[in-house]
Amino acid sequence: MLSSLAEGASRIYGFLESEDCTATLNAFQKMGIAAQRLENGIAIQGQGLHGLREPDDILDMGNSGTGSRLILGILAGQPFASTLTGDSSLRSRPMGRVTQPLSRMGATFIGREKHTQLPLSVYGGNLVGIDYESPVASAQVKSAILLAGLFAKGVTRVREPGPSRDHTERMLKTFGVPVQEERYTYTVEGQPVITGCNISVPGDLSSAAFWIVAAAIVPDSDLTLTGVGVNPTRTGLLDVLREMGADVTLENQTYYGAEPVADIRVRYSPLRGVRISGETVVRMIDEFPIFAVAAACADSPSVVTEAKELRMKESDRIAAIVQELGKLGAEVREWEDGFEVTGKARLRGAEVFSRGDHRIAMSLTIAALTASGETLVQGTAPIATSFPGFFERLAQVAPGSGEVVS
Repeated sequence: MLSSLAEGASRIYGFLESEDCTATLNAFQKMGIAAQRLENGIAIQGQGLHGLREPDDILDMGNSGTGSRLILGILAGQPFASTLTGDSSLRSRPMGRVTQPLSRMGATFIGREKHTQLPLSVYGGNLVGIDYESPVASAQVKSAILLAGLFAKGVTRVREPGPSRDHTERMLKTFGVPVQEERYTYTVEGQPVITGCNISVPGDLSSAAFWIVAAAIVPDSDLTLTGVGVNPTRTGLLDVLREMGADVTLENQTYYGAEPVADIRVRYSPLRGVRISGETVVRMIDEFPIFAVAAACADSPSVVTEAKELRMKESDRIAAIVQELGKLGAEVREWEDGFEVTGKARLRGAEVFSRGDHRIAMSLTIAALTASGETLVQGTAPIATSFPGFFERLAQVAPGSGEVVS
């Protein structure tokens, strides 16, 4: 996104050819951005802050919730009309947290459920900066507003009640955009010059999480994952696993640009239960499905609260965790804002269903590694949205683990 808005060329090394990333790339190509695949990445020819052109077709974001919410901030600043849609899952997910502040800045949205669900038509341009106090700590909300603020007249400021992921702020600075930060308050001034640059993308901790937990729960495991991003706003799962007694260490720590990176070594160790709430929930919001698998293998109960956000993901992840892990023999109790896993589970093979959710599908697959008998995981196709090649990697780290049926 930022490469498209930059002056000049950028090269992105380590570009993930997932459905979410390619949907975002396709959207910008429809707005006149040229991209070229490289052997180890992708080259983007930026057209400057005001270089996008009106698309002649609907922008289909597939299943990408992050891509959709962030691109709405950019579309809000464009002096043309555009329409955004996605798959059935994405069309059911709420966008009001983003459209409401962007409307205050001057954009107009027309869509379902009082203009809060895709498909959404956007009529942008002539934005003015706002001082926005977000009711939730959300990197997607914050990022959408800051991206819109690039096009706005004056200053745009976002205040959050607590910490959230800060990849956007780090990336803006990498592209030469000043971002002022002061305890959960982030400020940009409109009409900056964005300068093209070269970016190396760290390995995604949310994808690494499946292998991290697998190594933590499968006896005799010793696994090292190289070049993984360890941004402190993302490492909640690592902290929780250590609290549970997992043997997790960081090696060869360095930086890719503004992002901290390390090799993560995980060795099997018996786990104990843990309680999770508050800021830790934000720092591991995408990792709860795979955390629940670790919790099922722990020797004492684990409790998650203040995590109602999980009900608004690709699936209702609280319900999915409770019901699908329950089929494998885990004892999981559902709460309105979280769940409790009793632990000490002796998982047994069963037929389980992903509910169209890539993280549920991968988590159930990892759970099956410790289950007795055969497990049939139905609905694995959505894994390609974030982790193409997942099963090839599974065959590498767990030879003979079997086949998973889509």
